[in-house]
Amino acid sequence: MDHADLVIQDVDVADGSGAATYRADVAVKGGRIVAIVKEAAAAGCQRPRGTRELDAEGLVLSPGFIDMHAHSDLALLRDPDHSAKAAQGVTLEVIGQDGLSYAPVDDRTLAEVRRTITGWNGHGDDIDFTWRSVGEYLDRLDHGFDGEGIAVNAAYLVPQGTVRMLAVGWEDRAATPRELDRMRGLVADGLREGAVGMSSGLTYTPGMYAKDAELTALCEVVAEHGGYYCPHHRSYGAGALEAYEEMVTLTREAGCPLHLAHATMNFGVNDGKAPDLLALLDKALAEGADITLDTYPYTPGCTTLVAMLPSWAGEGGPEAVLARLRDDATAERVRHHMEVVGADGCHGVPIDWDTIEISGVSDPDLGPYVGRTVRESADLRGEAPWTTARRLLIEDRLGPTILQHVGHEENVRAIMRHPVHTGGSDGILRGDKPHPRAYGTFPHYLGRYVRELGVLSLEECVAHLTGRPAARLRLPDRGLVREGYRADLVLFDPATVAAGSTFAAPRTLPTGIPHVLLDGRFVVEDGRRTDVLAGRAVRRTA
Repeated sequence: MDHADLVIQDVDVADGSGAATYRADVAVKGGRIVAIVKEAAAAGCQRPRGTRELDAEGLVLSPGFIDMHAHSDLALLRDPDHSAKAAQGVTLEVIGQDGLSYAPVDDRTLAEVRRTITGWNGHGDDIDFTWRSVGEYLDRLDHGFDGEGIAVNAAYLVPQGTVRMLAVGWEDRAATPRELDRMRGLVADGLREGAVGMSSGLTYTPGMYAKDAELTALCEVVAEHGGYYCPHHRSYGAGALEAYEEMVTLTREAGCPLHLAHATMNFGVNDGKAPDLLALLDKALAEGADITLDTYPYTPGCTTLVAMLPSWAGEGGPEAVLARLRDDATAERVRHHMEVVGADGCHGVPIDWDTIEISGVSDPDLGPYVGRTVRESADLRGEAPWTTARRLLIEDRLGPTILQHVGHEENVRAIMRHPVHTGGSDGILRGDKPHPRAYGTFPHYLGRYVRELGVLSLEECVAHLTGRPAARLRLPDRGLVREGYRADLVLFDPATVAAGSTFAAPRTLPTGIPHVLLDGRFVVEDGRRTDVLAGRAVRRTA
């Protein structure tokens, strides 16, 4: 063979298929894997030669990890380093999640969505919003920093809530036929321009105002264009199983592949109920449904504080929400729904302020609230928890993010074992105390759930993080260690790989991942982030 750019020698290959690990030399040239010579040293055969030869004894080589649920929509344009993901071995993130992102937009909806998801991505004052369409946003990712690209690759989902903002606004009502036609056209345009599917946030306004018939009509468009539907469904708490079944039924009627976002079974009402969810999915799969899901390997969730409010409080958009919170009588109605009834924003479960920890605020003057539960802060102030929460929402203009401590370890482990499971961090990178999953999901799977607990074998775990998500995304040359495939690769030490991030120190980088390659270029080398910007937008293929 021709002289390679790089030969990774004597490495144990976990190829992303779930097959047994094997020893090989792997040669890379021009950004692709050009040769795999198994047991090269022992066989005494002609070994591939390269300009650089890396002795990888004791390391495992796998495809780059694919984060199936990421919130790096602005971070990729803000931070050329982006070690939060690059250092984990992530080479592709799927963004545009939970039905809310920055394309397609017009001037009005761009301002609204920036306000709505400030807690996820910051307000974006440091971003030049030169795009309006999905295609223009993907082009902006390609351009990256001075035309050199971005830290890792990114695929995009058309956000159904943002589409509804454009066509319907913030009203809680059914779309008219004309509005539905416009939404179908916007989704089709986004898919033609390269989006891989459509997302929804069905506990977030205004996407949650869509009824099943509207979602089915949009999913038909997604299916026509070869994409998939990724819903944050209507409840992860009370009625969670019914909400999952709703999505399964809806997508089967539309003929659309389904990928369930952060498919957890949270809150006390669902303790030990993961087997019920998996039985529902197994039945649908046996009947021919096309279903996958993603999870993060932690129990607490993470979102914005405003997301906990009842849906009626969100009608009209961010300024209308603030007006309702400032009005004492309306704010009391909000409190009653949250604390007594169980708001749909809080998944139908009465809110427990002991489980709601403030993880980030936009106003630095509110920093003392971060790291404390709402109840703890309320006790320090000598006031009721809702009074504190209301004050935070108003003073920070809907900006606070939260950790919600409502998960169950046995559910987490049961769901990650399922054959259609993939990994997704759901990582919010903003805030003083973000969820450690943003910096630790992938090494935590390998260190905690493979090496320490044995919940998954190494080969199976790698498949969950690489080959299976690549198949869902219909990527013809990523997700496996194969000749001809792109050299998006990770080298990790199975004996030491671990998440460094904790709830106390959430931005600590992982250990045991010395090398990460994107298109054959070292993004991480000897444990250090290089200045390589090899990431691009990964567009849907026909």
